[in-house]
Amino acid sequence: MSFTGPSMASGGKTASKAFDFGKTVVVKPKGKHQATVVWLHGLGDNGSSWSQLLETIPLPNIKWICPTAPTRPVTLFGGFPSTAWFDVEELSEDAPDDLEGLDAAATHVANLLSTEPADIKVGIGGFSMGAATALYSGACFSVGKYANGNPFTSNLSAVVGLSGWLPCAKRWGKELEGVDGAADRAAALPILLCHGKADDVVSHKYGEKSSHALSSLGFKDVTFKSYSGLGHYTIPQEMDEVCAWLSSKLGLDTSSSSLK
Repeated sequence: MSFTGPSMASGGKTASKAFDFGKTVVVKPKGKHQATVVWLHGLGDNGSSWSQLLETIPLPNIKWICPTAPTRPVTLFGGFPSTAWFDVEELSEDAPDDLEGLDAAATHVANLLSTEPADIKVGIGGFSMGAATALYSGACFSVGKYANGNPFTSNLSAVVGLSGWLPCAKRWGKELEGVDGAADRAAALPILLCHGKADDVVSHKYGEKSSHALSSLGFKDVTFKSYSGLGHYTIPQEMDEVCAWLSSKLGLDTSSSSLK
């Protein structure tokens, strides 16, 4: 998780592991296609479960892409295999970050967005570990590259993270300072973070600290919403606010004509 841990150095090496990603489910727009959002599930889940929820929300102009993470040994589970975007040793601030896994997941997401038409706005969102991957992708977009030095090629218009955290929080400051245009990209990228105050899996304080870390790094359009009594799951009120935020930040057509 690394809010206070040592900064991770970036180099030019490529990932040495091959990750076998699972099934991707696509929820087609019910109206005029204006935006595409990759939505990333949490640890042990899959893309299909979130696609069923996203199918029901009132955003007819969004195409949702719901991939499934690789099944891999997870240190948090004693090495037991689970669907996971990256490895997690423990949910604590000083736990090491799996940069190789994060890079592979973020690259997979960018590849899913790479074939979208130029006039379509694209975004990334997710829940829990999926939220962490989405925020990592947003940071990579801002610095223009992954931790391994490979270029980040998608042009993001929005990032949403529910019940998650910002991985490698300490390393981004140095990265953003050393890249032309990085500060401008960070300042212009809208980010929405939502977190339940009763979350007993990913503590609310991690979401709050992630919000502060992003703001201190120069992300000027960061919204953090807390929900009293909410545990490690989502509720209709939270999804309603996600819908309103995405409609605003992506400039979606909310008129009846958008359904034609």
